[in-house]
Order: sequence, then C-alpha cells, then structure tokens
Amino acid sequence: MLFRHALRTKTFKLTAFKLTALVTAVALALGATAQAQQKGPPVLRDTESEQLLREYTRPILRAAGLEKQNIQIVIINDGAFNAFVADGRRIFVNYGALLQSETPNQIIGVLAHETGHLAGGHLAKMREQLAQAQTQMIIAMLLGAGAMAAGARGGVGNGLSSAGAAAISAPQSMVLRTLLSYQRAQEENADRAGVRFLTATGQSPRGMYETFKRFSDEGLFAARGADPYMQSHPMPVDRVAALEGLARSSPYWDKKDDPALQLRHDMMRAKISGFMERQDTVFRRYPLSNTSLPARYARAITTYLHGDLRSAIAQIDGLIQAQPNNAYFYELRGQALLEGGRPTEAIAPLRRAVQLSGNSPLIEMLLGQALVASDNKALTDEAINMLRAAVAREPEAPIGYTQLAMAYGRKGDYAQADLASAQAAFLRGDTKTARDLASRAKTRFAVGTPGWVKADDIVSAKPMPGQKNN
Repeated sequence: MLFRHALRTKTFKLTAFKLTALVTAVALALGATAQAQQKGPPVLRDTESEQLLREYTRPILRAAGLEKQNIQIVIINDGAFNAFVADGRRIFVNYGALLQSETPNQIIGVLAHETGHLAGGHLAKMREQLAQAQTQMIIAMLLGAGAMAAGARGGVGNGLSSAGAAAISAPQSMVLRTLLSYQRAQEENADRAGVRFLTATGQSPRGMYETFKRFSDEGLFAARGADPYMQSHPMPVDRVAALEGLARSSPYWDKKDDPALQLRHDMMRAKISGFMERQDTVFRRYPLSNTSLPARYARAITTYLHGDLRSAIAQIDGLIQAQPNNAYFYELRGQALLEGGRPTEAIAPLRRAVQLSGNSPLIEMLLGQALVASDNKALTDEAINMLRAAVAREPEAPIGYTQLAMAYGRKGDYAQADLASAQAAFLRGDTKTARDLASRAKTRFAVGTPGWVKADDIVSAKPMPGQKNN
C-alpha cells in the first residue's frame, strides 16, 4: 500500500535577524533540509519499499557504528533525485531517487553517502558553524550600524555611513564563503566515508560513483564559469575525480548485485512508477511487449488506479499465480477491491497479506479499514484490536488513528473515537482540530484515566513547525 501523510519534523531555529547572506547560507549549507521545514512535503509509506531500504541500509549502519541508533529511512513524495539527512535519526530519500536508480548498488551508494553525514555528526557541527556565523554577523551589524549612526550625527555626508554599510555587507560575504567551504568539506568527507562503509560490507562503490558521475555530467554546463568558493558542494569534475580514485581502489569495484535483489529492486521501482506516474508514462516505461514481473506489476497498479478494476484484478491474479507467497500482491488485490468499493471482498486477500508480511502494521491498517468499511458490526471488535496493535507499532501513521476513530464510533464509544480523531489530526499537523477534539474527549473520559491523560497531552502540546494553530 502506497499512501501519503504530512511530514512533521523539527526545523533549525535562527535568530530574528533577517540577514540575506545568513538565510542564503542556511539554505545552501543544509541543502534539502528546507524540504523538511514548515509545510513539509508528505511522505510516502509502503511496506515493500521500506523493507527493502531497511535491508539496504542495515549493513552500512552496522559498519558506521550506528546500528543501535534506530535510523529510519523516510520516502519523500518528490520526483527529483535527492536524498538528505535533517535531524540525525532519519535519512530522507525522494521517490525520484528510487525510481531513477537502476540498480540496488546505485541507491545503496547514495544511502552510504548520507550515512557518512550521520556518522560524521555533520548536522551538529553545521549548527555550531551557523551559531558562530550568527555571532559574527551580529557583531558586524552592530559595528556597521554604529558607524552609520556616527556618520549621521557628525553630518559627514556619505563617508561614515558608506563605511558602516560596507562593515555590514563585507562580513556577510566572508562568513557565507566560510560556511560553504565547511559544507564542501563535509560532502567530501561523506563521500570518503560512504566508500569506506561499502568496502567494509563487501559491496561495490561503483554505483555511488556512477550516480555522482551522472550528476556531474548533468551539472557541468550549469557549473561552467561558477565561483568554486560560492558552491555548497565540491565542483563536479573535482568531486567525481576524487571519488573515482577511491571507488576504483576497492576490491569490490566489479562486484555485481545479486539477481534476486535486483528483481526486488525492479519491483519496487515498478510499484513507484505505477502509483506515482501518469498512466501513459507507465505504459511507455513498461509497454505491453514487456512481460517481466515488474512490468506486469506496474501495469496492474496503474490499471486499477484509473478505474478498470476488473482488468486490474485479472492482472493481479496473474501476479499471484506467478508468486503465490508474495504478500504485496495480496495487499494490492485487497487495496484495489477496497478502493473499488468492494471492502468485504478485500478482507480475505488482506488477511493473507498480513500473514505473509509477518503482521506488517501498515497492511494491518489497510485490513482494519476493510473491516470497518464492510459495515459488518460483528467485525468491529476485530478491527479495533488490530488497529490498536498497528498504531502502537506505527504511532506516526494518521490513517491508523482515522480508521480506529471510525471503528470506535461504530461501536458507540465516542470518547475513544474523539481521542483517535484528535491523534489523527495532530499527526496531520492540524493542531486546532486536534485540540478541539481532544478537549471534547476529555469531557467524555473520567478525570485521570489513560484516555483523559492522552487527550490532555494533545490539548497541552505545543504545535510543531508548520502546524495550524488558529
């Protein structure tokens, strides 16, 4: 199941001084971190893709000494090729990076590079650099403002005033260059660390090199004539040359991806294409003449999404016949039936998907949705039990709380329904609605009970950046 929900993550706090150079430096130094700020783009949740990415990163994190840090991989709803770290505990990957990586080794190389940033503590160090930059700029502002004020008091025309303006602008440029230089050094260190992690895990750094080489080729024109000291990343040619030397020295340079892993990677890419790309794009990428399993997967998904449920079910059944123990084919069948208005028929394949996936909480949420939508009151208790277990393991998935609220409402337990609705609203970033619902839930619970306490926590919670609070 591929579904979206709003991303909630902390932003980096700056002083109220709105210095253009500092804002520019922050944007460049933190790169794609801006994507995780206030209006944060929705994330994509999918058990199949997330499981594969966890398998990709596990040995790298172990080599980096981060295995016990519970680092999560978050897929961002953005078709551009990008990956970044923003908070020290998550690696963010655009779905475009997954779709455009033709081999597992290519995306693994990108993940190894981002792990290099985490292992190097680059985020904390950059915060220190930004704090120092702020101090320097504040001093420059005060000195410059003093000079301008003195010039105005002394009636000396533009002399001291111009000097004061220069005292403000010159340090901004110098500090910006210092920050960018520091950022370039971090990128180079992450490249080296990434190659080291790949070599330590017996994997080829070739995919990492191929990815950055492609970016270099695409960026050569844009970088032509650019000031190398005003770039947040090393100049393309220099970076790729250094990376090639490191990568080719690895004894695993020529090691190929396991064919079974390549197939799973191709299936993930096909799934993303089917869900995220236009139908005509999917059929160009996977024409009918392509009878491979990934191509059939992508076409089945786009067929059901565009309303041809009968044809889609026939195609999905063909996939199940080819791989009868593939949990995600049963998940797709259940999702297609559920969204096609046939929730009762969706229950059986979703039960099978839950079983085959080892009780994936995201698939359990989909099954819970089918149980609720079936309008069979005899299934309400099962839905509640399943959804409660699912949200306990996936506490940041709003869909689980939304379905739980519907199940409680059907049972007539309006206190729990209001609480679950409040939790869903809070996770979506709608603080006002969350507080309103939680306040109402408090009036339905006895004071001091677990439900009352949870509702009170929501009422008292401070809004995350970008959440509605009015």
